[in-house]
Amino acid sequence: MTGLVLKLGPHERILINGAVIENGDRRSRLNIVTPNANILRLKDAIHPDEVNTPVRRVCYIAQLVLSGDADPEEARLQLLRGIEQLSQVLTDPDSRRLLSAATTATEARQFYGALKSLRSLLPREERLLAARRPT
Repeated sequence: MTGLVLKLGPHERILINGAVIENGDRRSRLNIVTPNANILRLKDAIHPDEVNTPVRRVCYIAQLVLSGDADPEEARLQLLRGIEQLSQVLTDPDSRRLLSAATTATEARQFYGALKSLRSLLPREERLLAARRPT
């Protein structure tokens, strides 16, 4: 079986094609076999008030597509522009790998994969921003 495999903790919520689904009392595993289903783990969702850094802004664009709140084609172009801008700042090999994966996923209109790669950059961005704050 191919597709996306989601492992959910007890009472974890996900958004699938606009429907909020809550897991039961036990851990579970779901196989999403429908191609291009829009899926967002609600524990990973970024609140609009938290969109205050460059990486978070790009992640939020992908999130809006997955929640059904943005036009996929328009968002795809915004994502590619945002990823390009991030690639001018995040130049280490690991960041380049993640940005490349996000680009590939975005070009294939796999917004969940793009968001997953971009979210991996959040800890790095936080460290970089913390290093620039006055002590």
